[in-house]
Amino acid sequence: MTKPYLPQMAEVAQNRFGLRVAARLSAGAEDLPYDISERLRAARMQAMARRKQPVAVTRLRTANAVVRHGNTLTLGSGEDGLGFWGRLTSLALVCALVIGLVAANVVQDDDRTTEVADLDASLLTDDLPPEAYSDAGFVQFLKTSGQSTTVSH
Repeated sequence: MTKPYLPQMAEVAQNRFGLRVAARLSAGAEDLPYDISERLRAARMQAMARRKQPVAVTRLRTANAVVRHGNTLTLGSGEDGLGFWGRLTSLALVCALVIGLVAANVVQDDDRTTEVADLDASLLTDDLPPEAYSDAGFVQFLKTSGQSTTVSH
């Protein structure tokens, strides 16, 4: 069975190779003249300055739970990861959402009630009997006359 090749493993292998090369070069540099060894020392200092800083290795964990949602499987640790404040914040957001939905419903109901009241008032104060509004021809007349009056204004 092969293990997965992770980017962290590649960096570790690179660092080991670099250390082996540096040790081999250092062992052969003892017999060199002073000016060459000084140039090599300066080159090493430059290389060390340009070297990538090691990246923190993330810790891998195995999934403790497999949750099924319809045709989808989700891997999880079995805990939601929310502390007291996270749960309190979530509860506050849900409460705000419910209050907003209730407020929108109340406003819409109030608007509908106002529209129905205006329609009833106009029907009751009009010169025509309410049966005239149920006649299909009269409704068509109102639609066409309403369009012509809005165009002429």
